[in-house]
Amino acid sequence: MNGLFSGALVFDPHLPWLLIAGLAGLAAVLVVYALWRGLPGWPLRGAAALVLLIALANPSLQEEDRAPLSDIVIAVVDRTASQSVGTRTAQADAALAALRAEVAALPNTELRVVTVPDAPGDGGSQVMAALAEALAQEPRARVAGAVILSDGQVHDLDLAPQMPAPLHLLLTGAAKDWDRRLIVKNAPAFAIIGEPVTLTLRIEDHGAVPADLAGVAELSIAVDGGEPQIYSVPVGEDLDLPVTLPHGGQNILQFQVTVREGELTDRNNASVTAINGVRDRLRVLLVSGEPHAGERVWRNLLKSDPSVDLVHFTILRPPEKQDGIPVEELSLIAFPTRELFVEKIDEFDLIIFDRYRLRGILPTAYLENVRDYVRRGGTVLVAAGPEFGTADSLWRSPLAEILPVETTSRVLEGGFRPKLTPLGERHPVTQGLDALAPEAGWGRWFRQIEISARPAGQVVMEGAQGKPLLVLAREGEGRVAVLASDHAWLWGRGYEGGGPQLEMLRRLAHWMLKEPELEEETLVAEPGEGAIRVIRRTLSETPPGPAELTRPDGSVASLDLPQVGPGHYQAEVAAPGVGLYRVTQGDLETVVAIGPPAPKEFEETIASGEKLAPLVAATRGGVLRIEAGMPDLRAVAEGRVAAGRGWIGLIPRGAYVTQDIRVAALLPGWAWLVLAAALMLAAWLREGRLVRRRA
Repeated sequence: MNGLFSGALVFDPHLPWLLIAGLAGLAAVLVVYALWRGLPGWPLRGAAALVLLIALANPSLQEEDRAPLSDIVIAVVDRTASQSVGTRTAQADAALAALRAEVAALPNTELRVVTVPDAPGDGGSQVMAALAEALAQEPRARVAGAVILSDGQVHDLDLAPQMPAPLHLLLTGAAKDWDRRLIVKNAPAFAIIGEPVTLTLRIEDHGAVPADLAGVAELSIAVDGGEPQIYSVPVGEDLDLPVTLPHGGQNILQFQVTVREGELTDRNNASVTAINGVRDRLRVLLVSGEPHAGERVWRNLLKSDPSVDLVHFTILRPPEKQDGIPVEELSLIAFPTRELFVEKIDEFDLIIFDRYRLRGILPTAYLENVRDYVRRGGTVLVAAGPEFGTADSLWRSPLAEILPVETTSRVLEGGFRPKLTPLGERHPVTQGLDALAPEAGWGRWFRQIEISARPAGQVVMEGAQGKPLLVLAREGEGRVAVLASDHAWLWGRGYEGGGPQLEMLRRLAHWMLKEPELEEETLVAEPGEGAIRVIRRTLSETPPGPAELTRPDGSVASLDLPQVGPGHYQAEVAAPGVGLYRVTQGDLETVVAIGPPAPKEFEETIASGEKLAPLVAATRGGVLRIEAGMPDLRAVAEGRVAAGRGWIGLIPRGAYVTQDIRVAALLPGWAWLVLAAALMLAAWLREGRLVRRRA
């Protein structure tokens, strides 16, 4: 690097500038006075005063040894997902290579390359943030220009920096590109099961769309990875789609527009929407027999849950009381048996019989309706007491056809602690309940009705003498549960530490309502941070085989599921790509969506310089397409137009660093004094000679 020299005149005054200014004013007054008196030496007197003032200012000659600095050109290369479509990556690589060669051919110029990856959290193309960061790392006085290699679809224009030099955009893509995009609007995160929710869909075409493909598109809709339904829909119009969720928990809705030949990408032809199905209100009918200590616990337990809509009736007269009063006149409030058990029975999600016995209030036809209600998909829970083994037991009614137990009419008295059976340790209704027990274990119960489970029954809890305590079963489309004790209320009262009565009832109700997370045989896939957690629950003692994972790109991988608990198998697998993942194992299948429903990078895929044009124009830069050829680099003066057809301009900055400074006095102090004295002597001689001549 060659050195440069530069000289400058500097002052280092012996007196403060204010005092020197005062002396200068005084000298000016004296010179004016001499001129007024007609003294012929006044110019010489003024010159002598000026010399003295300059001497007081102490002028010096400063010389700098400067080393020139190179100009810097910043290249911002967009490497986000939208740049991977078509030939954009190859275009950007070729343009960057040509830019490197052009800059290398310029004298005293360096190139800084900044790469912009996908922003985390679907942040899109953060090109302006990368440019601002690159500018912050360089002296602004050395920046000769900046070049962005991108499709122009940036998402952080509000972070654009103030440019000290021209900004140029080299646009990837082709002018003939076209693309079709699916948009899903106002998709809710939650929806009520059984009630329609309206989604708005829109299909848009962008770019140079072929005439024979414009106007109509094929749309397929699938729920939870099921068989898709295909419709022909118009392009460019909002479509209102009513959707009714089939089950609780997460419902995956997949929308797909058929890909046409010549489309830029199919990444925005599909959208995956996850909607959690929730129940508006859990309608429970609680029919209690004779009053007992556990009745209020049942009622308080159900009423404490704001999501439960409880209808409760209690039969107040014990069966042994004979007073001649007709049965239909015993209720404090008329018991609307026909309305509840004939007209509106299907409106209830759960019917609970708490120590109920046959008293003639519910005719056999009504109990047959309850039986048929279960087979149609309803649910019944029987909380049995001592009456369950008597002649007027529900077990001796039409409900016996759906109950999963048989009774021996024996009542077991004495303290016992309920415990989970090996099946109960694997069943989702009771799995992990023992972890909620206090240190001393669950509190004791003191009465149990001896029952035996039928082949269809699942014994998940046992009590006194190892007899079945809680038995679950499926009947037709519905489900039934029998709790063979009326002392569950002791847990609710906290006796001897109590037990998880509320959690057990919640799980039991949700299992009866067929919530997916409480199914006995389930395969669940949960999205995580760049990963998928696959959970397999089973009642079988034999470990399931490996699962099959199908990625969005169609590749398939085998996934082993190690056991993490009784009947609980789980594994986690990386999911770097955005889209729909499908997991299958035997007859079970589930899907999970990773990433946003519509990635921001593929909302606008047609390359365009419209967004960046105002920023580029403000610096007198240019927007040029790479497909038209790589532009030449030219040096332009600051403030001049910096782009034209086939070229872009850089401003030579001429920056330097000072290596050495030398300061030397313009004249030594004695020389100033001699010069001032000579001028004053000349003035005296001139004025003295003139006086003698006049004399």
